[in-house]
Amino acid sequence: MNKSTLISMAVVRRLPKYYRYLAELLRRDIDRISSKELSEKIGFTASQIRQDLNNFGDFGQQGYGYNVKELHREISKILGLYKEYNTVVVGAGNLGQAIANYSGFSKQGFNLKGIFDKNPKLIGIKINDIEIKDIDMLPEFIDNNSIDIGILCLPRNSAQEVANVLVEKGVKGIWNFAPADIVVPEEIAVENVHLSESLMVLSYRLNETNLLNENK
Repeated sequence: MNKSTLISMAVVRRLPKYYRYLAELLRRDIDRISSKELSEKIGFTASQIRQDLNNFGDFGQQGYGYNVKELHREISKILGLYKEYNTVVVGAGNLGQAIANYSGFSKQGFNLKGIFDKNPKLIGIKINDIEIKDIDMLPEFIDNNSIDIGILCLPRNSAQEVANVLVEKGVKGIWNFAPADIVVPEEIAVENVHLSESLMVLSYRLNETNLLNENK
């Protein structure tokens, strides 16, 4: 078992936040930062930051802190952002179109190659110069374009069927926005984004705040 398999997903999920804050420091021409200073900006404790980063190497120096440029580069490597990934969006409704329109993904190496839907009213429309194609063309398109990631923006009853096609055609990563958990082989990387669940968590936090205020 290699070291990466021992690192918890909780740590991995904090890395993009480190990456984002370090990028902001670079834009402000800040060369170095201590874990204490970083904790004040990012909201994690200094101890948590040191523990997280120590999972991947010895990046800080006693009395100096972290070299911002170096740490940003190393986290980029850890997250695999030095690579480029070919992606397709399946489901060209409002959410699918919003994702296809977001230019930030291409800047990080996630290159949108195709958009697919079964709605004849959408087929033929262009988003960022990419024409929405009939979903029946998806298998052949994957064969011809070396697709790494499928982005599912589908209704619940379509998600598993399309996921099966992606897996069969060799796609190794699925970003799932469908309101359903898909079943795929263990070697396929899946990141589920359930928007309604996130909204429910926000509802809980608002309700908790209201209850606390009522009990004061």
